[in-house]
Formats: sequence, C-alpha cells, structure tokens
Amino acid sequence: MRKLVAATGWKMNIGSAETVRYAGFLKSRVAQLDVSAIDIFVLPPFTSLPAAAGAFGNTPVAIGGQNMHWEDSGGWTGEISAPMLVEAGCRYVELAHSERLQHFGETYELIRRKVDRAMSAGLTPVICLGETAQEKAAGRSDEVLAEQVLTSLAGQPDNRVPDTILAYEPRWAIGAAEAASPDYVAARHKALRNILRQHRGRDVAEHTRIIYGGSVTPENGHDIIGLDDVDGLFVGRAAWTPEGFARIIELVVKAAAKKLARTTAATT
Repeated sequence: MRKLVAATGWKMNIGSAETVRYAGFLKSRVAQLDVSAIDIFVLPPFTSLPAAAGAFGNTPVAIGGQNMHWEDSGGWTGEISAPMLVEAGCRYVELAHSERLQHFGETYELIRRKVDRAMSAGLTPVICLGETAQEKAAGRSDEVLAEQVLTSLAGQPDNRVPDTILAYEPRWAIGAAEAASPDYVAARHKALRNILRQHRGRDVAEHTRIIYGGSVTPENGHDIIGLDDVDGLFVGRAAWTPEGFARIIELVVKAAAKKLARTTAATT
C-alpha cells in the first residue's frame, strides 16, 4: 500500500516565533497518535525554516521549502537553491504551485529543471498539477494534467518517478469556498494514475503517490482521503493553526488504517 501523506503549506504566513508555538502544540497531539503508517510535513516560509527545523527535530513531522531555483548557486538575487534547503533541514520542496504559475510566470518546462535539481539534491519534489476554471469548462482537464505531469517528469527514469509526490490542486479550487467534489477528485486522480500507467508502466503508476489539495478542511477531507486513488491531503489555510493540522493528521491516520485493512482483506 502507498504510504499516505498529511501535509500543509503555510504560504506567506507564520513567522519564526509562531512556528515554535505551532510545533509545540502539534508535537503534543502527534505524540498521542500512531503515525508510523503516514508521512507528515509542513512547508514554512524560508525565514521560518531554521525555527521549524529545531522545533520539529526528533519528531515524525518533516519540513520542506515552498519553492527553489533550478541552479545550485549563482547570481540569482533573492532565490534559494536545493542544497540550501537541504542544509536548512528540508526533505521536501513544493514546485509549480498555481500562485507561482499565475503571478510569477513559471512554466512546467521550468518546473522540469527544478524537479531534476531537487531530486539530485535528495529532496522529494511535491509537484502541483491542476487545471484552470476555463480549462475545466472546455473539458480539457485530463489533457492539461497529462501535459503538466509528462513535462515535469520528462527525463526522469521510470524508477525515480515514485520518489516524487504529485499534488492534484485544481486551480479553480485553491482558496475557494469549497474543495472539488469527491467524484470529481476521484476522476482526476484516476486519470493521473492512468497517464502514469500508459507512459511509465503499471509499477510506476501503482507506487507513485497522488495527493489532493485545494480548499481541504477537516470536514471535507474525510470523504476525499477515503478515495482509492487519493494518497494524502495537502492543506492550506485550514492547517495554519496547529489544531487544524492535527485534525487533518487524525483523518489521514484513520484512512491509512482503513485502506490497509482493505488491502489485507483483498490479498487473503
């Protein structure tokens, strides 16, 4: 069974002092759970990474960067490189968030270069994928997802693809009042897995984790994480308090136990 994920990106929120308080509360809640069957990570702002590395040290909660440059060093004022993230204690890096595409002009060809560099540095890229409202209305959602995922992973050998995490985040659902419906999420996740199966083979498709993000809350997360092809929840504002993220983690822990039970029953 693919290991489920509970993750949150903090965007431009939660400074160093608040990070320490957040971590203190979350650690006490996580200590009451058996989280061995899931992966947990938070993506703080760059200036909060040192505080997060210290506060979450020796806990099951890993940290990551919200973005990175495609070069290791050089004349790139204001940028952060993969080796710098690793030095700061990061294990993950988010790439291709819709806000980076919309406001900073990033493209998936550029993301491919970032994926290459992240993986060479030992980071797990969390590659965001998703269609706009216009693309959805035109019936092009799966076509768009195929172009995004195949471009992002171009040049990666098949055996490295499961070392990434694909994050389906419909761009029209990010920051919206509601997440995509469970039926819609199920269809897009199934389409993504079929794209991997067609272009990378069955083994890659079965072992690559595809998580959902886009207006996830503890209330709607229960139905989404229970879907067969959903391997985790990637949460924004609902996890900007430690209480909110703790509830998400609890949902994912319960879902992991249920999915493991179903898998075990199917193989016995």
